[in-house]
Amino acid sequence: MANRSLFKSIPGKKLPKTDTLNFEGARAYALPPKAALAQYVATGCLNSTFYASADTQLQTLLTFARQAGPEFTARTAIYARETAFMKDAPAVLCAWLAAEAPDLFLVVFPRVIDNGRMLRNFVQVIRSGAVGRKSLGTRPRRLVREWLASRDVGTLFRSSVGQAPSLADVVKMVHPRPDSAERETLYAYLLGKEVAKERLPELVRSYEAFKTGESREVPDVPFEMLTSLELGRKEWAVIAGNASWQTTRMNLNTFARHGVFEVPHLAATIAGRLKNPNLVRRARAFPYQLLMAHASAGPDVPESVKDALQEAMEVAISNVPEIEGRVYVCPDVSGSMSSPVTGHRKGSTSMVRCIDVAALVAAAILRKNREARVLPFEAKVVDLRLEPRDTVMTNAKKLASIGGGGTNCSAPLALLNKNKAKGDIVIFVSDNQSWVDARNSGASLMMQEWNKFRQRNPRARLVCIDIQPYATSQAAEREDILNVGGFSDAVFSLTGEFAAGRMTADHWTGKIERIVLGSGSFPPVANL
Repeated sequence: MANRSLFKSIPGKKLPKTDTLNFEGARAYALPPKAALAQYVATGCLNSTFYASADTQLQTLLTFARQAGPEFTARTAIYARETAFMKDAPAVLCAWLAAEAPDLFLVVFPRVIDNGRMLRNFVQVIRSGAVGRKSLGTRPRRLVREWLASRDVGTLFRSSVGQAPSLADVVKMVHPRPDSAERETLYAYLLGKEVAKERLPELVRSYEAFKTGESREVPDVPFEMLTSLELGRKEWAVIAGNASWQTTRMNLNTFARHGVFEVPHLAATIAGRLKNPNLVRRARAFPYQLLMAHASAGPDVPESVKDALQEAMEVAISNVPEIEGRVYVCPDVSGSMSSPVTGHRKGSTSMVRCIDVAALVAAAILRKNREARVLPFEAKVVDLRLEPRDTVMTNAKKLASIGGGGTNCSAPLALLNKNKAKGDIVIFVSDNQSWVDARNSGASLMMQEWNKFRQRNPRARLVCIDIQPYATSQAAEREDILNVGGFSDAVFSLTGEFAAGRMTADHWTGKIERIVLGSGSFPPVANL
């Protein structure tokens, strides 16, 4: 008789064999090129992560772009910017298209390069030679000129924040043709040339007068242009009163340090701005940014302002679906999840860790689905009770406090199977670098445990949300399995559609495939 342990049968349909190794050297499933490209642009900030260097990520991203083809790459660049709210990866794809598919580049550029920072990112990528060329070339130079011409002089001046390259460097490279004396004077000013003050745009004159002390009226310019100047409480109060939503979120402790909240009514103004639903949506805020703003707000930040951050969180997670049936959420709290979610970069490493994002996703789903069960895992499932009535902030902090240990993506499913649990959807949030449950061949243990779970729950669905750019999964995609990457609220929308059965077999990449490329005209100017 054949060896029963070696040839034992697995119930249900035949499972696919793993076909690659993850960064821990354990067996895994390689994402198809299109899915891998989508995952990279939705999670990759091109910084060093727990497992991969920045250069490795860049080369992998370009490899997937070549494999996926120019049309899908063009749509992915648009998705990355307009839906996933990323910055570096879509700029890289736009630069790649400039060399590989010039006609598609003409369509993509106006939708991806939507503000001054994105313009500088694009030019920096081109100049580096990382995508195969070191000069802009005719078409990119023309589009950069059109970008400059499509912005009014005030917007251009506000966009002149930032270096390497600066907006002045960009102007030097493309030699724009000014259509007015005012614009010509602004370009000369940006290039450091002597100009007649009376010919400068009004905003620039106001800034120069404030800078030299001729005027104490604070000009309406970016926060970064003012912070290096000697300012008193009165000036800081004006800055805080006029600040953008993102500037406000990022500088609450700075405002407190300069006595802003001691000015009558200003705390109420700032709180009202932070929780304004229209401003939250327009700022394209990542939910985790609100979590960290709340966590880092010091004792001098008023409680009304901290409460406003909690209300803003409710807006930021409005796409979290209310799912019919039994829901399980499995955030990865293993050691590798302590890595900064946007990677390491000297001087600008984020304080936000992968575990913070995983915890936030779990807490947000629990907030909208009060009967959901949260199963945090590392080498095993961690026993932690959460109160569904608590705020997202409170539960996310509890989850993020338990990190450490190895990664075992099959552990939550194994526990559910042991308890013969019933369920309709299981949601994982992980970096997918499972190794504790590694197998030498055949299907992954997570895939086997999922198959057992689905035998009891034939309509159940599995969602694997990836928050790092590694291009492997422990669950091969099929009609009941969705692999999706990112940390914007778009993943909530996709999860809701998949749970409701409104997504086709190609799932996430199918959503990207349906993006209409359209024409190459410049859309309304973004304020980011």
